[in-house]
Amino acid sequence: MKLYCLSGHPTLPCNVLKFKSTTIMLDCGLDMTSTLNFLPLPLVQSPRLSNLPGWSLKDGNVFLDKTELIDLSTVDVILISNYHCMMALPYVTEHTGFTGTVYATEPTVQIGRLLMEELVNFIERVPKAQSASLWKNKDIQRLLPSPLKDAVDVSTWRRCYTMQEVNSALSKIQLVGYSQKIELFGAVQVTPLSSGYALGSSNWIIQSHYEKVSYVSGSSLLTTHPQPMDQASLKNSDVLVLTGLTQIPTANPDGMVGEFCSNLALTVRNGGNVLVPCYPSGVIYDLLECLYQYIDSAGLSSIPFYFISPVANSSLEFSQIFAEWLCHNKQTKVYLPEPPFPHAELIQTNKLKHYPSIHGDFSNDFRQPCVVFTGHPSLRFGDVVHFMELWGKSSLNTVIFTEPDFSYLEALAPYQPLAMKCIYCPIDTRLNFIQVSKLLKEVQPLHVVCPEQYTQPPPAQSHRTDLMIDCQPPPVSYRRAEVLTLPFKRRYEKIEIMPELADSLVPMEIKPGISLATVSAVLHTKDNKHVLQPPPRPAQPTGGKKRKRASDDIPDCKVLKPLLSGSIPVEQFVQTLEKHGFSDIKVEDTTKGHIVLLQEAETLIQIEEDSTHIICDNDEVLRVRLRDLVLRFLQKF
Repeated sequence: MKLYCLSGHPTLPCNVLKFKSTTIMLDCGLDMTSTLNFLPLPLVQSPRLSNLPGWSLKDGNVFLDKTELIDLSTVDVILISNYHCMMALPYVTEHTGFTGTVYATEPTVQIGRLLMEELVNFIERVPKAQSASLWKNKDIQRLLPSPLKDAVDVSTWRRCYTMQEVNSALSKIQLVGYSQKIELFGAVQVTPLSSGYALGSSNWIIQSHYEKVSYVSGSSLLTTHPQPMDQASLKNSDVLVLTGLTQIPTANPDGMVGEFCSNLALTVRNGGNVLVPCYPSGVIYDLLECLYQYIDSAGLSSIPFYFISPVANSSLEFSQIFAEWLCHNKQTKVYLPEPPFPHAELIQTNKLKHYPSIHGDFSNDFRQPCVVFTGHPSLRFGDVVHFMELWGKSSLNTVIFTEPDFSYLEALAPYQPLAMKCIYCPIDTRLNFIQVSKLLKEVQPLHVVCPEQYTQPPPAQSHRTDLMIDCQPPPVSYRRAEVLTLPFKRRYEKIEIMPELADSLVPMEIKPGISLATVSAVLHTKDNKHVLQPPPRPAQPTGGKKRKRASDDIPDCKVLKPLLSGSIPVEQFVQTLEKHGFSDIKVEDTTKGHIVLLQEAETLIQIEEDSTHIICDNDEVLRVRLRDLVLRFLQKF
């Protein structure tokens, strides 16, 4: 059993598990932090950004992590945990020769589609004057300024995929539901479990008849809007692969939400605007719900809230229709009937308005002060670039960062000097190290496998030994581009036996409660299923021909000798020898058993725990006679 690590980002994992002749890819996250090395793509020509020295993101580069470690055309299936961990799917399915199947839940697929569609839209709607690729040459790259000259594996940086590639990739996905068991080639069975992190997010169980591997990625114990995490099904795992823990273990999500609301209210009361760089799904649902409860008490009823994204409308609608994937409280609202999320009421009362972009209707409806939710969180492309340029010069305005995926200081770098206030309220509901320690004690896997980053404190807080995984035995760690042999060996295989063959077996009890039977059979293997079938029948003799033995019909088949079991009681054996005319018998004890000397016959019988030897000189008749007396005390089967 081997694990190939293709991603160095623990919250955007991409691992490949080889188990029982199947090759399974666990997630295919897309690390887009490399976009921070480029200048933003403004929707409206910006003289200030154009005059900045540096590199523009005009060729739409994103980073595809290392894939040379394994031939991806050999991958049989891809298991997706959540919509954030499928953003590299088109690169894998459309450019590697992949011919397998992708498994994911319906909300993961639909919201993942929205995130990809938004990304493609943001990149493609900005005119590209020219495209640069020669800079990826190593001889040229080393002459560039930092951080580009220090970037690793820039040859793997790829142009953003197209919607055609997105649709083709999504067509390869097979939808699954929680606890649904999926057979993979008869070798293993995979089952998705609710991970509690996002709509449709899953952990996965990968098991054979005798082995169980659990894959835990992007899980949460907080009761926000998704179904709660299924912990019980993770018990009795031989190996638990753990990824996707919180990126900000020292920040409490509830505290961050409170800080977000109070800073937002303070800004708009003072006549300023609030900009929230965000993804079109996920945390934005929780932020809108908290603001729904907060607006009236904070006196913000007259402040407009704008959600701007090419997929804003679809995202808000999808969140309302996936009732079976919601937590119990929100499910009950659906059957009342009430919308499970309060942003439906915000839209009805015109407190929340959504637009595909800043052009068109938004230009006519726009009024200030206001709150704008828009993407992209990197501040390198999307409508957020326009608002940073528009509001950055005023200290009345505030930008509040809630997504922890990008360094907010690096994201802000191209916009400096910046007058607007910057607030960092990262909200990450995934498991922290205290919750992980408790989870591991409850499910008690034999072995834990995790990224190297989780086995040591953060570099900036080397004294915080509580910010690492602590379990017994210690976790096995892996790093990017590493192949790990998992600390577990398969010991058993399930074999079925045909009814007619089973009928022919005659078990014999060798110990109380333990019976054995010998079997002669043919092992038939197909689709990773093994069946014992009766051996071919011997050919019937015909007149005038020599009768053939059964073994003649089966090549290389030996006539099986019966197996023996039991022990030889020395005193009773000696008495039996005397009854059969042997005299002058002497018994000696040894470290391994006993030696019976037949002095008159000059014969020696060694009786040990697992063998018996008869030693006599060239007297085959005597040896056979003694052998038959020994066999009286043993069982044959």
